[in-house]
Amino acid sequence: MIASLISRAIFRVSGSDAKEFLQGQLSNDIYSINEGEIQINAYCQHQGKVIALLWVFLIDKDFYISLPKELAELVNNRLNMFIMMSDVKIKDITSDMPQYGIIDQDCPGSYKLNERQSIFVGEAKDLEKHSHHESLWQSACIETSTPEVYLSTTEKFVPQMLNLDINESGVSFTKGCYPGQEVVARLHYLGKPKRRMYKFKGGDIAVGDELIVEDSKSLRASGTVIRGAKSDNEYFYLASIETDFKDDKITSHNGISLVRIKNV
Repeated sequence: MIASLISRAIFRVSGSDAKEFLQGQLSNDIYSINEGEIQINAYCQHQGKVIALLWVFLIDKDFYISLPKELAELVNNRLNMFIMMSDVKIKDITSDMPQYGIIDQDCPGSYKLNERQSIFVGEAKDLEKHSHHESLWQSACIETSTPEVYLSTTEKFVPQMLNLDINESGVSFTKGCYPGQEVVARLHYLGKPKRRMYKFKGGDIAVGDELIVEDSKSLRASGTVIRGAKSDNEYFYLASIETDFKDDKITSHNGISLVRIKNV
């Protein structure tokens, strides 16, 4: 199945210092990226909160970054702040490089995101002709527990709240410094995340909506909706929730309930 990813932007990062520059900005080990695969990275601010999730991959010697369009300007401006005297060029090539999400099928030349999903970038008439609505991709991302950060949720999560530390899928704890690294590492080595990402189903709730658990003593909301999709007239979600209450009665502020999807 193929989905046209019209809501995603793409940057090309080139120059002799590009690898070292990204290594110092992002949460994962840029030096370990494998050809033909996408590496998920958190781009954090100094307090360890995730500004955006970036999908990084290599084409020849240049790095490419896929991210939601609504965060493109924010991320582009912030990355450019730190280039200084480095030989690094960042160019938004979204209009020249359409992106297609490939679900549960082989596609030569695509970049693997996980066992079920990959991305093809560039002009491809055959893919365009057979592409479906992007909602199919959103549903697949929920099924594969692939998190996302949007404008409504930027700087609301530390990587552990998005499960990026599990198997170091989006965070390397051996790579060295990046913005927010001390906070993220301290939680990993000295603490235990009180919130994790889980799958849910329920009524119509917006991404970024806060979630409430009656028995929680937290002064803040107990959770936040990370991403959502409608499939077969049902709504499915990824949400970060207090782990102690993940199977309790969870509602949005307007009373819509969510129920955790277990053993999936």
